[in-house]
Formats: sequence, C-alpha cells, structure tokens
Amino acid sequence: MEERGATAGRRGATIREVAHRAGVSIKTVSRVVNNEPNVRPETRKRVQKAVSDLDYEPLPAARGLAGRRTFSIGLLYENPHEFSYIHRLLEGAYAACEATGHALLLRPCTAEVAPSTVRQFVRQTRVDGVLLTAPIADRSDVTSLLAESGVAFAQISPRATNPEWTSVGPDDAAASRALTEHVLGLGHRRIGFIKGDPKHGASHKRLAGHVNCLHDHGVEADPTLIVEGNFDFDSGRRGLAALWQLSARPTAVIACNDDTAAGVVVAAHERGIRVPGMLSVAGFDDSPTATHTWPALTTVRQPIAAIAFRATELLIANIGGEPARQETFDCDLVARTSMARPDPE
Repeated sequence: MEERGATAGRRGATIREVAHRAGVSIKTVSRVVNNEPNVRPETRKRVQKAVSDLDYEPLPAARGLAGRRTFSIGLLYENPHEFSYIHRLLEGAYAACEATGHALLLRPCTAEVAPSTVRQFVRQTRVDGVLLTAPIADRSDVTSLLAESGVAFAQISPRATNPEWTSVGPDDAAASRALTEHVLGLGHRRIGFIKGDPKHGASHKRLAGHVNCLHDHGVEADPTLIVEGNFDFDSGRRGLAALWQLSARPTAVIACNDDTAAGVVVAAHERGIRVPGMLSVAGFDDSPTATHTWPALTTVRQPIAAIAFRATELLIANIGGEPARQETFDCDLVARTSMARPDPE
C-alpha cells in the first residue's frame, strides 16, 4: 500500500487515493482541499497529511466543477511606459492567487479595449472574477458590463470609487501633498509640475494634492508652471523645455512619475543646468529609475505589490460572498540627492 501511494504521488495522485490513505470519503477530501468548514480538526489533519504524503495537487478547473467555480482570476492591464510598475503589480496579484489556490490569467490590452473583448475574455476563460488596473478600471462601459453580467471585479487605483465595487489604491493626493510639503520646506516657491497621462486617475489626484498644498501654504498655483505629460521620459524633456522658456523659471520640478523626472534630469544636464544646484527634481513611484538616475531622485514610494495583493484578496473574498470593500494605502516620501535648497539669488 505504501509503495502504491508513493508511486501515485510521482505520477499525480487522485482524490480517490487521498481518501483511501486518509480513511475518509472523497467528499471529505474535497471539503478539506477547498478549505470548507464542518470538518473535524483531527480529520482535517489526517487528510492534509495524506495530501502531503501523496503530493496531491487538485487542478483549479476540477475543484470548480461542484461549485461552478474555476478558481481562476483574470487581470486586465495596459502595457505601461514604465514596466517596473506592472511587474510589481503582477507579483502582488500572483502571490495572493498562489496563497489561495487560484490561477492568474493575464490579458494585456489598450486603454481603449472594447467591452466585447472583455466579455469574450471572461467567457472563454470562465474566470471567477477580474482585476482591472488603471486606466481600464475607470472605464464605465467595462465596469457596467461586468456588473450587469454578475462577474465580480476589483479596481486597482481607480480615479473614483463605488461602494458597491471592490477597489484598492494608493492615497495619491495625500502622497503628492507630502512631496510638495517637502519641496516647500526646502525653500522653493516656484515649483514646476509635469502632469501624467490624463486617462489615469493618479495624474489628476497628484495634481490636486500639489495644488491644494500650495494653496494651504499661501503659494499661488501659477498655471504656467503646470505642463502636460504622459508618464514617459519624453514628457520630462518636453516639460523642462517649456518651463525653461518662462521669464521666471522654476527652482524645482515635480514630475508625475520617475520616468518623467528622469527626462527632466537628462534634459537639464544637456542644457548645463546643475541638479540640484540650479534645479531640484522629484518624481513619483520609486521605480528602479529613481536610483539609476544621477543624481538619485527624491520620490514617493507606493506599495504597488501590496496593493495588488490586497485587491486580489478582497476580490476572492467578494467572490466567496463577502461584501465589496474599498481600501487605500499610504505612501512614503523617499528623499534623495536630486532635491536641495534653492541657490540664493
């Protein structure tokens, strides 16, 4: 019997063999594997030992047959300008799925993805729920489609939250306020701001936090110091070119992400502008770019992996019958050498 069990473990044990080893019914094994209640502790331990001894791994699809669940989560994301963001996001989502025995199915798409494409993805994969990343998370036609179809979903970093939908994101406005507080604290008063992609809620929240902080400190928010951007390196180069044409130039620039801030730094070097001697620069996200740039960027660290993990966790709970929840994560200011006090006039 022991020899047969060991062989079964190598070729992939069946639930029947696990039940035989533990001396219980197949239904009891299923309950233990699916973390269902109403199983005696000693019985649960016996089944878990048999599962371990036989190296039994139930397929997610097989687990879902009885409850019409596939134990799989879909994730829709737009290819970002800064890959480190999606890399950390995927790490968090995958870790949550792995911890709960779910598969993670990825669907890269554009911000303009058609609702019919989302419908097709859900139908073909039969996922139990969907994670929506920005800016897709703010697409009302996509969220309405999923809600009306009865498909559970969670929004990651949406611009606006809905009490009926699960959402998790950073407190972008508060983080931007803290960064602006830091720049003001160094003595800067003419602060340039390069916006991010207008399709992303984070861009609007970060600008709002910046402007509100200036207002609270009695500093006028000069519209000529606020320039368009797109969360990319070229936005930084273009942004600095526009800001440096002003008769009253800024002494500091805050960019909506680190890639943009890196563009500002490189453009400054090309123009002979000393950073931070003549111009201080700050970014946002604390991506690898922040420490690869010279000088290293002052920035804001948002816990991307933790946000994705929690969004996935809450989505799975919602699929299991728990009510939708909305949660916000704090961010941390990371001060580095790209920021200093302005040169005295």
